[in-house]
Amino acid sequence: MNRTIHPAPVRRSVTVNVSQARAFEVFASGINNWWPHSHHTGASELKSITLEPRDGGRWFETGVDGTESEWGKVLVWAPPGRLVLGWQLSADFKYDPDLITEVELRFIPEGERQTRVELEHRNLERFGDKAEGVRERIDAPRGWMAVLEAFAQSAT
Repeated sequence: MNRTIHPAPVRRSVTVNVSQARAFEVFASGINNWWPHSHHTGASELKSITLEPRDGGRWFETGVDGTESEWGKVLVWAPPGRLVLGWQLSADFKYDPDLITEVELRFIPEGERQTRVELEHRNLERFGDKAEGVRERIDAPRGWMAVLEAFAQSAT
């Protein structure tokens, strides 16, 4: 009998001492300035990360050797409050055009100069029998929390 695995989404958040608009700008448009260089999928060292600023835009890395490696796409570009990314990386962190999970970011103002950024990575069951393992990796200290901490340091 086949058993469908439905792991819980990964949810993380961080609060930064900047306005909602600034938090969105630093995260989305400034992603190349803060993204951890250890988090890449290409064979070569990471040179840059790009989020094309529009619905349907590409999400990809460029290596120091000039090669591009796709990560996914921008599903929703709604500044300054919401960004949804289509994560198209397999359980082995290789681009898979037939796989898509979602990473939603919400930028929630808390007063004039503070913003809570909530991240949810969902639809992990699409990894099939590797879903729990992927969830453990992206929810580990070097996973999404490390990414949000790098963003927070850059935002303030």
